Amino acid sequence: MNQKREYSEEFLHKCYQDHRALWESKKPPESVNPRAVFGNNELDLRDIRVYGFDYDYTLAHYSIAVEKLIYDLGKNVLVSKYRYPEGVRQLEYNRDFAVRGLHYDIEKGLLVKMDQFQQLQPGSVFRGLTRLSREEVLDTYHSRSLPLHYVEGHLRGSFLKSSLIQKKRDHVFTPFFSDICSKEQYFRPPIPDTKMAHLADLFSLPEMCLLSQVAQYFMDHSLPYHSVMLFNDVKAAIASIHPEMHRIVGRDIDQYLIHDDRLVAFFKRLKDHNKEIFIITNSPFYFVNAGMTYLLGEEWRDYFSVVVASAKKPAFFTDSMRPFRLLDEELHTQTWGPVTELQPGKIYLEGNLRQLQEIKGWEGQEVLYFGDHPYSDLADVSLNHSWRTGAIIWELDYEIECLNSIEYKNTSGWLMVLQSLIESCQDLEEPKLREVMGQWEQERDSLRKKTKEIFNPHFGSVFRTHNNPTYFSRRLFRFADIYTSRLSNLGEYSINHTFYPRRGVLPHEYKSLFV
Repeated sequence: MNQKREYSEEFLHKCYQDHRALWESKKPPESVNPRAVFGNNELDLRDIRVYGFDYDYTLAHYSIAVEKLIYDLGKNVLVSKYRYPEGVRQLEYNRDFAVRGLHYDIEKGLLVKMDQFQQLQPGSVFRGLTRLSREEVLDTYHSRSLPLHYVEGHLRGSFLKSSLIQKKRDHVFTPFFSDICSKEQYFRPPIPDTKMAHLADLFSLPEMCLLSQVAQYFMDHSLPYHSVMLFNDVKAAIASIHPEMHRIVGRDIDQYLIHDDRLVAFFKRLKDHNKEIFIITNSPFYFVNAGMTYLLGEEWRDYFSVVVASAKKPAFFTDSMRPFRLLDEELHTQTWGPVTELQPGKIYLEGNLRQLQEIKGWEGQEVLYFGDHPYSDLADVSLNHSWRTGAIIWELDYEIECLNSIEYKNTSGWLMVLQSLIESCQDLEEPKLREVMGQWEQERDSLRKKTKEIFNPHFGSVFRTHNNPTYFSRRLFRFADIYTSRLSNLGEYSINHTFYPRRGVLPHEYKSLFV
C-alpha cells in the first residue's frame, strides 16, 4: 500500500530550487521561422489547381498610415456630421492600444479580450482607456465567463427547421449567420440579437481606438453618453469614409502600401505551373488596380483568369441571386446584359460563388482561397463549399518576433515549470506549506502578466490568453487550413508541398508520451 508523502517547508523550497536549476541548465527552445506557413489541417498542394485571393490585407499590406487615415477621417465625421465635441478632433491615433480579435460590448461600452471558452482575460477589460479591476468586472458580468448567447447572439424567429438549428451550432459566428444561411432554408429570416461585436480584421483597429478614446473623452469631461449610440455613430462614421479613403490611398499608393519584392516571383511560379488564379474583393476596381499595379506591375492582370471587384462578401458566397456584371472601363459603368463567361483581362462586379463555380467548372477541394478575415473571407467557403483556405495574418511577424525574444523564452519557460510544480503540490493544507504555495502562485501571476505585456501592455497576444487560445485564434484554426504572415512566404515551399498540422498532446495523453 502506498503511503502518503510527507511534505515539509524545507522540502518545498528544495523542490523549487531543483526545478529552477534543471530548467536553467536546458538550452532555450529554437526560434520560430517568421516566414513559415503553419498548418491547422493537412493540405497537399498537389491537389490544388486553383488559387484565389482577397485583396485588402491579403494581397495588399497597408502601412500604419492607412489606419491613421481611417481614424482621422472617421473622427472628423463624428465632429462635423454627428456634432461631437470639437475637442474630439484633437484626439490622436494610438496603434499600440488594441489588438485584432477583441470584442466590444455594445450595451456596456467595454472593450474585452476573451479566450476560446468565452472567459474574460483578467486585466484586459477596458471602459474607454480605463482598465477595469477584477472586482469591477465581476460586478458588471457576475462571472469571468460569458454565456455563448451573450457573445454571439441568439436567433429570434419562428419555424426554423431542425437542420437550421444544427447549422446555427456550426456557424458559431452568429452575427454573420443571416448572411451565411441561404434564404431558401427558412420561412422567415432570423434576426441576429447580439450585444457584442467581434473585431476580427485589421481595419477594425482604428475603430476600436476611436471608440475607446471618445468614451474616455466623455468620461474625462463628465459628459453623459450612451454606449450603444456611441458604437453606432463610430461604426457609421468609419463606414462612410471608405470612398474618400480609397481616393486618398489610390492617389499616393506608395505612401500607404508596403511593397513585397517576393510577390511577383510567387505569382510567376503559380502561372508557370498552370495554376488558375483569381481575385474576389469588396474594394472598387480603380482602387485595386492602383494597388496591384504597384505590387505586380502594369501587366498584373495577365496573372489572373478572373478578377471580381465590389463583390460584397460575404453575400458573394451566400446569395445566388446576385449575377455578375461586366465593368465597362471606358465608360466607367457596369453593363446590364447577362454574363455567361468570365474572361481573363475583364473586370467583373458583384456576382456569386455558385455562378463562378458553374462557369469555371471549379470543384471545392481543388480551390485554395486566401483571406485575412476568418468570417467574411473563409468561413462559408470552408464549411459549405469545401474550398481549402489560407489566412494571411500580418501580425504574425510581430508575434513571432516576441516569441523569439530571450525575454519571452525565459519568462514563459519558467512559468510552465513553476505552474507544473504548483499543480503537483497544490493540495497541501498545513498553513506554513500553504504560505509557500501562495508565494509560488504570486510569482506565477507576475510571470503571466509579464508574458502578456511582451506582446501588448493592454491586451497581450492576438492568439493566446494565459493558457488558452483566444476566441479569435480558435475561429482562425477552425476556418483556415493554413496560415502565415504574408502570401509570398508560400514561395519558400515546393509547389507540391504538403502542410501537416502539429500533433498536439491531449491532456490525457501527456503521461503516456512524456516520462
